[in-house]
Formats: sequence, C-alpha cells, structure tokens
Amino acid sequence: MPLSWFGGERMNQYLMEWAGKELMGELEQGLINAPQDLLGCHIYKEADVQIFTTYRPCAETVWLLNAKKEVVGEMEPMELEGLFGYVIEKKGKRLKNYSFRVKYSEDDVIDIQDPYAYPKEITDFDCYIFGEGKHYKIYEKLGAHRETLEGVEGTRFAVWAPGARSVSVVGEFNMWDDRLHKMMLHGGSGFYELFIPGAWEGAAYKYQITARDGSKLYKTDPYGNYAELRPDNASRITSLEGYEWQDGQYQEEKSKKSKEIRDREPMNIYEVHLASWKKRVEDDDNGNYGYRELAQMLGDYVVEMGYTHVELMGIAEYPFDGSWGYQVGCYYAPTSRYGEPKDFMYFVDEMHRRGIQVILDWVPAHFPKDAHCLGNFDGQALYEHPDRRRGEHPDWGTYIFDYGRKEVMNFLVANALFWVEKFHVDGLRVDAVASMLYLDYGKRDGEWLPNRDGGNEHYEAVEFLQHLNSVMEKEHPGAYIIAEESTAWPGVTSSVSDNGLGFSYKWNMGWMNDFLEYMKLDPYFKQFHHGQLCFSIDYYLSEKYILVLSHDEVVHGKCSLLEKMPGLEGDKFSSLRAAYGFMYGHPGKKLLFMGQEFAQRREWAEFRSLDWFLLEDERHKKMQDYIRELNALYKKYDALYYNDFDMMGFQWMDCWRPETSTVAFVRRGSSSKDQLMFIVNFTPVAHEKYKVNAPCKGTFTEILNSDEERFGGQGRVNVGPLKAKKVKEPTVPNPDKQANPRGKMDFYELELYLPPLSVVVLKYDYVV
Repeated sequence: MPLSWFGGERMNQYLMEWAGKELMGELEQGLINAPQDLLGCHIYKEADVQIFTTYRPCAETVWLLNAKKEVVGEMEPMELEGLFGYVIEKKGKRLKNYSFRVKYSEDDVIDIQDPYAYPKEITDFDCYIFGEGKHYKIYEKLGAHRETLEGVEGTRFAVWAPGARSVSVVGEFNMWDDRLHKMMLHGGSGFYELFIPGAWEGAAYKYQITARDGSKLYKTDPYGNYAELRPDNASRITSLEGYEWQDGQYQEEKSKKSKEIRDREPMNIYEVHLASWKKRVEDDDNGNYGYRELAQMLGDYVVEMGYTHVELMGIAEYPFDGSWGYQVGCYYAPTSRYGEPKDFMYFVDEMHRRGIQVILDWVPAHFPKDAHCLGNFDGQALYEHPDRRRGEHPDWGTYIFDYGRKEVMNFLVANALFWVEKFHVDGLRVDAVASMLYLDYGKRDGEWLPNRDGGNEHYEAVEFLQHLNSVMEKEHPGAYIIAEESTAWPGVTSSVSDNGLGFSYKWNMGWMNDFLEYMKLDPYFKQFHHGQLCFSIDYYLSEKYILVLSHDEVVHGKCSLLEKMPGLEGDKFSSLRAAYGFMYGHPGKKLLFMGQEFAQRREWAEFRSLDWFLLEDERHKKMQDYIRELNALYKKYDALYYNDFDMMGFQWMDCWRPETSTVAFVRRGSSSKDQLMFIVNFTPVAHEKYKVNAPCKGTFTEILNSDEERFGGQGRVNVGPLKAKKVKEPTVPNPDKQANPRGKMDFYELELYLPPLSVVVLKYDYVV
C-alpha cells in the first residue's frame, strides 16, 4: 500500500494511539526519560504494522534506509515539529537493520544509525548490587565506553542520576543539541543509558540534566576516563582497552608477597607533584612535560637516587591548579595536564620496569563546588550529604561525601579498585582521613550534627573506610592503602576484624610536628624540649607508621626545610643533614617531598619548577649526594626497616641527657649481623671524647658520618674500628638497665668523636 495512505493524519493517529499524548508532550518539552517507547522501531499490533520514528529537529527531509543503505521511503513529518514517521505493513518483510538519511539543507545531508535500535545493557542485577553498595566494577557499566554493535561503532553512555527528570548526552557528535540523544531510564534505579552510533573516540561530551524543578545542568561524567584540559571541563570519550602492559613479571612477584613480608621490606617514598618537579617552559601553566617524558626522566632520577616508591600528588582530574589535585572533579580520569589515560598507563609501566612502586594520592574526603562537578549532580544533593552541617567543609569551601548512601560508598570503593586494576598502581594514600572521622572537624558550634549517640565520631565514614580496606585486601592483597590521619584515633592500621580501620600504614603526623618544632629551635633551647625529640618512640608501635616530611611542611609561609634550620648558612646545612639522619634511623617507613633531597631554598609552589639550578652550588649538590647515600644505606641494611613494627627493632642507648641535645639508639634487623647504631648531635658543640652506652661488646665501625667532606662537612670522622669497653656503671644514666641474655648486668660503653650538628652511624654484630 502506498506511503501516502499512512501519511499525515493517519500516521499521527497511530502515534497518538500507540504512544499517547503524555509521551509526545514529554518529547516536545524535553522531559522524556523513556524515549525508546516513542522513538525507534516498533510493532503496532492493533494496526498490524511496523512503525519507525525519529526526532530530528530542523531537518527538511528524512528517509528510511535498509541494511544496504537503499532508500525504503521518505518519512512523514508529524504534528510535532522534528518528529518523522514511517509505516511498513506486516505483509512486507520485517525491516531489522535500518538507518536514516537526514537532509538539513542541500549541502547538509547525513546518514545516521538509530540510537534507539540498540537495547540497554545495564541489568536489574547491576541495579540491585549497586544499590547495595557492592558493585565493585560499576565503572565498567557507567561512564562512556566504546563499543561495536552489529558492525556499528559508537559509544555507550550511562550515568546515575536518580533525581533527574530527564538526561541527554550532548557533545561534539551532536552539535551539543540536547534534543537529539535523550537517555533511557532503567526503571526506578536512576540509571540512564544510551548507545550513540558514531560518537567517536576523543569527542568532548557532557550530560545535560533536567532537574525536577526544570533547571538545566551540564555535568562532567562522574565515571568518565578522560577530560578536557582546563579551563575547559567537558569529558572526552576514550577507551582504556588495548594498552599492552609489560609489568607481568613485576605483578607476579608482587602477588607472592604477604602483608607480613611487605611490612618487612624497605619503603622509601619520593613524593612528587608532576607539574612542578620539572617544567618544559617556566611561567607557563601548560608548559608541563607529559606522562611519557616524565616516566623516563623521573624514573631514571628515582632509581639514581635510590628511592623505592614514588607518590604522585593530584592525578585524578581536578579543575584548579592551586588545589594541587586535592579537590577532584573527575575521580575516574587521570588529569589531562600531562596527556591521555594510556600515557599514564605507560608512566606506571615504566616505573614498574625500573622496580619502582607507584602510590597515588586519593581524596574521598571532599570535592569541589564547581558547577560541572559532582555537587547537586541531578539538581539535588546526590554525592554530598543533603544537610550542609554534614555535607560541607566551611573552611575549605567544599562538599563532603554522603558516606551513609550506599551508592556513594560504591562510587568511592570502586574508584579505589579502579586505579589498582586499570592503571596498575601499587597503593593509595588517602588524604585528610581525620576530616572524615570527626563530624566537627574544622567546624564551629552549630555547624555540625552529632551522631546518634551524641558524639562527634562519624560512624558512616568509619564504616566506609573499613569496607574500603576490607574489599581492597580481599581483591588486591598486594596493594596498600595509607592514611593521612593527624589525630590519635585508635586502630587506624589495626585489622577490621579487630574493629580497626584496616589501613596498611599511617602517616606519623605527630612525629613530624614535634620533630620540626624541635629542629626549628635555637640550639640553646633544645635542651628544654628534649621530649619533643624522643616522645615518638613511646608510641611508635601503636600503628604502622610512615615518617613524612611532605609538601604540606614547605608551603603557606612555613618555608623550606633548609630555612627552618636555625643558625648561619653552614649550620643550616649541618642541621638538615642531622635531621635527615635521625629520620632515616627512626623506626617507620620513609617519605621525603621532592626538592628537599638537595635542600630546596624557596617554598614549593605548584606553578613553577623546583630550583634545579641550585645543584650548581656545591653545598646543594653534596646534600643530594648525602640523601643518595642515606637511601643506599637504608636499602642495604635491613636493620633500618625489617623490624619497623616490632619492639626488637629499636632500643635507646642514650636519650637521658637533654643538656647535650644528643641521642643514641640501635636498630636491629633480621639477624645479629649488621646491626646499626645512630648517634645524633643537635647542637653546634663538638664532643671530643663522647661516651655513650653500647648494646654489646665487640667492634663498631663507622659507616656514615654526616660531617664527611663528601657531604659538605669538615671531615671530622672516626677512623678505624671502635671497641666497646665493659664498665661497672654506665657514664650515661640508663633507667632501663636491661639485663643481657645471660641475666648478668654487664654494661658496655663506646668513646668516639661526635662532630657538631651531626649524625654518626656505626655498624656492629651483636655479640653475647
């Protein structure tokens, strides 16, 4: 039967009977959330016909094409402007593979595949387990994923927006026209989904969300894997598939190591901000090296310096450079400041090729209020808590995640797994954990809500952190999660089964604060603050600690580590060498921020490169040599790491003479061989015949002295072996007075030269 018989009024009649006025009205108003019920191909059983509809506003003519791209017929314009329809009788053969030819003008004719010809892929089970907070691979469902369906290349988009009235995908592939690609809602789950044929890799896109109040929001994809370079803020279509990893052997070896083995291995972390480690062009926000270039330069440098790990600040995409990456906009996308996602894969791969482990800073504590980000995502609080007393940090101007909402917890837990699984990172350092644990963190009275018991503990955040660490340990036991936690919250690194938070390690912020306050003091006043130097040993076994001298200590008027040291120029360098020596000897894993290895003078700033020109100065070059030697010493002698979390690993030899501001201690490793003794002098006073307790009899050999000329000192060293002498009573009063293994109270003593502002490291074998 000719098309004209079905045209005009008859076609509109079919549509009205089949779809109804309400659905047609929603399409016209842009509020439709079930476009597949109106658009695409449908069998209208009452009239025994096959109906094709497409919505192409501004089109002059639309033709229906078959699988061979042959014209089946010209489609009828409907009553609703931009809506076109075509009918095929049942007597004819069903048209299964079809497309449309759209004419906008004589010079603008395009062929398009119908996005509503493809079914939804998200299942009821996906919806269920996401609602339970346990869909740990939700990032494979949500976001933008390249697919080829029935020979047609395109991209499947999916987003969670339960409060939205409707959602459209807008982008370069549809001229940012929100009328063309309305997404399909999956029941009451809040999932919207649509496969868009022809949406190409690299194309920019956003979700246009119509809120319940009718407002229009343009949002970056929360699960998107790539974003435009700031200040632009759209997502970009990309595929994470196809990168050929070369770290198979590395991963296999790592998987064989239990948590207990890992705790007994060296961990010496170099903390890096990629944009300012080195810049291609100074004074240029975009003058950054790329991931692939940095992989070579930074990888070689980290190996040369002897670090075991590199920790990267600010990799998940963020809008504002000045946040350093701690206000994240796109949690599933490595920042485009340094390249594309596969470039970052290459970076991690190259680090692994060199045996360097990669830690990412990860920020589940808060997120920015930028309009394109997660805040009020679907027109109302979705990722953040709806009550501002729970949902905002007043001092930081950011939102706080709603940890009690299971879908939000799922978003974060899956994100942590995502970085390990897709980018092969070895661990995450969780920023600002204290702000998560306490409901009143950074808030005044009236700005926070207590928990159900009236306290300030954030029960939902605790549950989230326990869940996160439990899942990571189960799914990736070789990975570790590190807490930056600045309070005395108990059990941060205790197992979840023991009601702990389950972190692998914790930054020792207490040690850092006490130690730097002590180091800044004039040498005369140090004697009155001896407890700040020694107190950390009283609690060093309470958690699995990492000693940190991080970026936070060299910004915002705090000055560099070198400039924190008191005295004249020479004393500053000597004091810094002594400080580093004490840090490397102290129990706990280690972290040092970039630039401090060569005594950066200026405060760190994210917009400029480190002052590498300082290495032309001999004092800075020798400081770099000193850190390289400390790193080598640290990895060579397991006394410095094997028993970090065991009381056998440390013992004071002298911490009871505050008037001299000296301390001495021993570190024990896996055997009685190659144990180490550290003697540190924090005043500019030399001790010609310094007497100090010795752990045993025998020979002690100086293996490092920070006053060596090669490190910038004056060469006042101890030449030849030192013999421990048995004494009736120790010169240094030792309150412990521990008996030796034979039960006798034997005391041994060393006498040596102790240079001013120095650390001396002695090697010995324990002799009973």
